[in-house]
Amino acid sequence: MRFQSYRRRLARFVLSLFAITGFTIAGALLSVANAQTVKKIAVVATTGMVADAAKAVAGDRAEVAALMGPGVDPHLYRQTRSDVIKLSRADIVFYNGLYLEAQLEELLLELGKTKTVVAVAQGAPREKWLAHDNYKDKFDPHMWMDPALWSYAVGVVRNALIKQDPAGTAAYEANAAKYLQEIGKLAVYAKKSLETVPANASVLISAHDAFNYFGKAYGFEVLGVQGMSTESEAGLKQIEDMVELLVNKKVGAIFVESSVSDRNVKALIEGAAAKGHTVKVGGQLFSDAMGSDRTYEGTYIGMIDHNATVITRALGGQAPEKGLNGKLGAGS
Repeated sequence: MRFQSYRRRLARFVLSLFAITGFTIAGALLSVANAQTVKKIAVVATTGMVADAAKAVAGDRAEVAALMGPGVDPHLYRQTRSDVIKLSRADIVFYNGLYLEAQLEELLLELGKTKTVVAVAQGAPREKWLAHDNYKDKFDPHMWMDPALWSYAVGVVRNALIKQDPAGTAAYEANAAKYLQEIGKLAVYAKKSLETVPANASVLISAHDAFNYFGKAYGFEVLGVQGMSTESEAGLKQIEDMVELLVNKKVGAIFVESSVSDRNVKALIEGAAAKGHTVKVGGQLFSDAMGSDRTYEGTYIGMIDHNATVITRALGGQAPEKGLNGKLGAGS
């Protein structure tokens, strides 16, 4: 009797053990299967603007890393050892192109021989590219300053992700459509705001010549103390000529940039003051880099919203202090 009771207890134990291990194995197999189905592709982007487009279009199907953070000048940026590791491990690499990342160009072209490396700005129609003032055979790379042109870059990102990950086609198309709609609203807001600036005040002077696409889109005369690349330095004659322009055109405000030294801007203000003309700093603009991480200005939409709003208000136009979406200056 005691033996039979023992056998029954042993049988129950063995059955429960099989049940537990069976469920454990099944659960492990299911976890592996799920991990395989949701495996994210690794994306590396050079600038914040390019990374923002990649994140918006990729959604949760990719891990996107940016090489350059807030305040970093892409014209002068050189890769670090950790950058090379990130790039080598990436499934796809996005960069602006048009010689913006001048110091990375050779590395990116070499990487392109073995993996997908895409220059997103070069997706815009060639007839819309503006000439470069420093290099006769190159073009102005600051295309993101015109939201309508940057929309072409978003299309390039979408198409490259679809080619890399066909299973995500529907998601990429939906995400891109949503992002492009936001950019479209931004372009309308910028145009309406900037049109309120008096015609005689539609002169945009900043630390370096990054706003030509902006000027063409919104009807502004644009001048930079430095050239399109921050590698070029403003000479004394150039400073003197710009001081004369400030005085003659009665320009009341000029702008500093988050990724460029304000040394030359200060020289202009002092030069104008010596001639009896007062010029103020109209504000800080985001040119080659976006704002701080985890802030509204740290997104492409927030960056351009900030620029359009600050320029409009500084030059006598009408725009809401908090911008298009009421988020400017809100922090994280």
